[in-house]
Amino acid sequence: MTTTDAPGAAATSRPRWGAERIGNVAFAGVVVGLGVFALVGAFAIRVPAGQAIGPQVFPFAVAAILLGSGITLVIAALRGRVAPREEGEDIDPDAKTDWWTILKLVALMVAVLLLLELLGWWMVAALLFGGVAWTLGAKRPWVAFLAGLVIGIGTQLLFGEGLGLFLPRGAAFDWWYGPGPLFG
Repeated sequence: MTTTDAPGAAATSRPRWGAERIGNVAFAGVVVGLGVFALVGAFAIRVPAGQAIGPQVFPFAVAAILLGSGITLVIAALRGRVAPREEGEDIDPDAKTDWWTILKLVALMVAVLLLLELLGWWMVAALLFGGVAWTLGAKRPWVAFLAGLVIGIGTQLLFGEGLGLFLPRGAAFDWWYGPGPLFG
Protein backbone atom coordinates (compact mmCIF):
# COMPACT_ATOMS: atom_id res chain seq x y z
CA MET A 1 0.00 0.00 0.00
CA THR A 2 1.47 3.39 -0.92
CA THR A 3 0.41 6.84 0.11
CA THR A 4 1.34 10.25 -1.17
CA ASP A 5 1.34 13.36 0.94
CA ALA A 6 1.18 15.98 -1.81
CA PRO A 7 1.21 16.13 -5.58
CA GLY A 8 4.71 15.42 -6.81
CA ALA A 9 5.83 13.95 -3.46
CA ALA A 10 7.65 10.66 -3.50
CA ALA A 11 5.55 7.64 -2.63
CA THR A 12 6.28 6.07 0.72
CA SER A 13 5.39 2.51 1.51
CA ARG A 14 3.82 1.47 4.77
CA PRO A 15 5.17 -1.91 5.82
CA ARG A 16 2.76 -4.80 5.74
CA TRP A 17 2.61 -7.48 8.40
CA GLY A 18 6.04 -8.83 7.60
CA ALA A 19 8.93 -9.85 9.80
CA GLU A 20 9.95 -6.26 10.61
CA ARG A 21 6.52 -5.19 11.79
CA ILE A 22 5.92 -8.41 13.74
CA GLY A 23 9.35 -8.03 15.34
CA ASN A 24 8.53 -4.48 16.43
CA VAL A 25 5.21 -5.59 17.94
CA ALA A 26 6.94 -8.50 19.72
CA PHE A 27 9.60 -6.19 21.15
CA ALA A 28 6.92 -3.73 22.28
CA GLY A 29 5.04 -6.60 23.91
CA VAL A 30 8.15 -7.65 25.82
CA VAL A 31 8.61 -4.08 27.09
CA VAL A 32 4.95 -3.95 28.21
CA GLY A 33 5.38 -7.37 29.87
CA LEU A 34 8.44 -6.13 31.76
CA GLY A 35 6.46 -3.08 32.86
CA VAL A 36 3.64 -5.26 34.18
CA PHE A 37 6.17 -7.51 35.93
CA ALA A 38 7.82 -4.46 37.57
CA LEU A 39 4.42 -3.07 38.61
CA VAL A 40 3.33 -6.36 40.21
CA GLY A 41 6.70 -6.62 41.95
CA ALA A 42 6.42 -3.05 43.25
CA PHE A 43 3.08 -3.83 44.86
CA ALA A 44 4.65 -6.88 46.54
CA ILE A 45 7.29 -4.80 48.38
CA ARG A 46 6.53 -4.39 52.06
CA VAL A 47 6.76 -0.80 53.25
CA PRO A 48 7.67 -0.17 56.89
CA ALA A 49 4.99 1.68 58.81
CA GLY A 50 5.43 5.42 59.08
CA GLN A 51 7.58 5.93 56.00
CA ALA A 52 6.46 8.70 53.67
CA ILE A 53 8.68 7.54 50.82
CA GLY A 54 9.32 3.83 50.85
CA PRO A 55 11.23 1.36 48.74
CA GLN A 56 8.35 1.18 46.22
CA VAL A 57 9.04 4.57 44.63
CA PHE A 58 11.82 3.50 42.27
CA PRO A 59 10.11 0.28 41.09
CA PHE A 60 6.90 2.25 40.41
CA ALA A 61 8.88 4.79 38.37
CA VAL A 62 10.60 2.04 36.37
CA ALA A 63 7.25 0.31 35.79
CA ALA A 64 5.66 3.57 34.60
CA ILE A 65 8.52 4.23 32.17
CA LEU A 66 8.41 0.67 30.82
CA LEU A 67 4.63 0.66 30.44
CA GLY A 68 4.57 4.10 28.81
CA SER A 69 7.37 3.21 26.40
CA GLY A 70 5.91 -0.19 25.60
CA ILE A 71 2.41 1.13 24.91
CA THR A 72 3.85 3.87 22.70
CA LEU A 73 5.86 1.27 20.78
CA VAL A 74 2.81 -0.99 20.37
CA ILE A 75 0.73 1.88 18.98
CA ALA A 76 3.52 2.92 16.61
CA ALA A 77 4.02 -0.64 15.37
CA LEU A 78 0.29 -1.19 14.85
CA ARG A 79 0.14 2.04 12.83
CA GLY A 80 2.95 0.78 10.63
CA ARG A 81 5.80 2.94 11.91
CA VAL A 82 8.59 0.44 12.34
CA ALA A 83 12.22 0.86 13.20
CA PRO A 84 14.61 0.74 10.25
CA ARG A 85 16.44 -2.51 9.63
CA GLU A 86 19.83 -2.69 11.31
CA GLU A 87 22.61 -2.65 8.76
CA GLY A 88 25.05 -4.36 11.10
CA GLU A 89 28.13 -3.31 12.94
CA ASP A 90 31.40 -2.39 11.36
CA ILE A 91 33.14 -5.61 12.33
CA ASP A 92 35.45 -8.07 10.74
CA PRO A 93 33.50 -11.30 10.29
CA ASP A 94 36.74 -13.22 9.86
CA ALA A 95 38.24 -12.05 13.16
CA LYS A 96 38.81 -14.74 15.75
CA THR A 97 37.30 -14.59 19.23
CA ASP A 98 39.68 -13.14 21.81
CA TRP A 99 39.33 -15.88 24.42
CA TRP A 100 42.03 -14.38 26.63
CA THR A 101 39.95 -11.21 27.12
CA ILE A 102 36.81 -13.23 27.82
CA LEU A 103 38.73 -15.39 30.33
CA LYS A 104 40.00 -12.28 32.14
CA LEU A 105 36.48 -10.82 32.34
CA VAL A 106 35.06 -14.09 33.71
CA ALA A 107 37.94 -14.26 36.23
CA LEU A 108 37.11 -10.74 37.38
CA MET A 109 33.47 -11.68 37.95
CA VAL A 110 34.49 -14.78 39.91
CA ALA A 111 36.94 -12.68 41.94
CA VAL A 112 34.13 -10.25 42.79
CA LEU A 113 31.98 -13.11 44.06
CA LEU A 114 34.77 -14.64 46.10
CA LEU A 115 36.26 -11.44 47.53
CA LEU A 116 33.12 -9.41 48.26
CA GLU A 117 32.77 -10.47 51.90
CA LEU A 118 36.52 -10.25 52.57
CA LEU A 119 37.37 -6.96 50.88
CA GLY A 120 33.97 -5.28 50.88
CA TRP A 121 32.02 -3.54 48.17
CA TRP A 122 34.20 -0.45 47.97
CA MET A 123 37.39 -2.41 47.21
CA VAL A 124 35.69 -4.95 44.94
CA ALA A 125 34.12 -2.11 42.93
CA ALA A 126 37.60 -0.69 42.33
CA LEU A 127 38.88 -4.13 41.33
CA LEU A 128 35.98 -4.72 38.95
CA PHE A 129 35.92 -1.24 37.38
CA GLY A 130 39.69 -1.01 36.97
CA GLY A 131 40.08 -4.64 35.95
CA VAL A 132 37.48 -4.39 33.21
CA ALA A 133 39.01 -1.15 31.92
CA TRP A 134 42.49 -2.75 31.90
CA THR A 135 41.17 -5.88 30.19
CA LEU A 136 39.43 -3.87 27.48
CA GLY A 137 42.57 -1.86 26.75
CA ALA A 138 42.55 1.28 28.90
CA LYS A 139 45.62 3.41 28.24
CA ARG A 140 45.95 4.36 31.93
CA PRO A 141 44.47 1.53 34.02
CA TRP A 142 45.49 3.17 37.29
CA VAL A 143 43.01 5.97 36.55
CA ALA A 144 40.27 3.37 36.09
CA PHE A 145 41.20 1.70 39.39
CA LEU A 146 41.13 5.10 41.11
CA ALA A 147 37.75 5.92 39.53
CA GLY A 148 36.45 2.52 40.64
CA LEU A 149 37.64 3.22 44.17
CA VAL A 150 35.87 6.61 44.20
CA ILE A 151 32.69 5.01 42.83
CA GLY A 152 32.92 2.16 45.35
CA ILE A 153 33.42 4.46 48.34
CA GLY A 154 30.69 6.79 47.10
CA THR A 155 28.14 4.03 46.67
CA GLN A 156 29.15 2.48 50.00
CA LEU A 157 28.55 5.78 51.77
CA LEU A 158 25.36 6.64 49.88
CA PHE A 159 23.63 3.28 49.84
CA GLY A 160 25.30 1.42 52.69
CA GLU A 161 25.55 4.15 55.28
CA GLY A 162 23.11 6.82 54.06
CA LEU A 163 20.16 4.65 53.02
CA GLY A 164 20.93 1.72 55.31
CA LEU A 165 21.10 -0.88 52.53
CA PHE A 166 23.41 -3.82 52.98
CA LEU A 167 26.69 -3.48 51.14
CA PRO A 168 29.45 -5.49 52.79
CA ARG A 169 32.23 -3.30 54.19
CA GLY A 170 34.55 -6.28 54.26
CA ALA A 171 36.39 -8.14 56.99
CA ALA A 172 39.65 -6.43 56.00
CA PHE A 173 38.08 -3.00 56.56
CA ASP A 174 36.58 -4.02 59.90
CA TRP A 175 39.92 -5.47 61.02
CA TRP A 176 41.80 -2.30 60.02
CA TYR A 177 39.26 0.36 61.00
CA GLY A 178 37.04 -1.37 63.53
CA PRO A 179 33.63 -0.11 64.54
CA GLY A 180 33.38 3.63 64.74
CA PRO A 181 30.88 6.48 64.72
CA LEU A 182 30.38 6.43 60.95
CA PHE A 183 30.59 2.71 60.29
CA GLY A 184 29.40 1.45 63.71
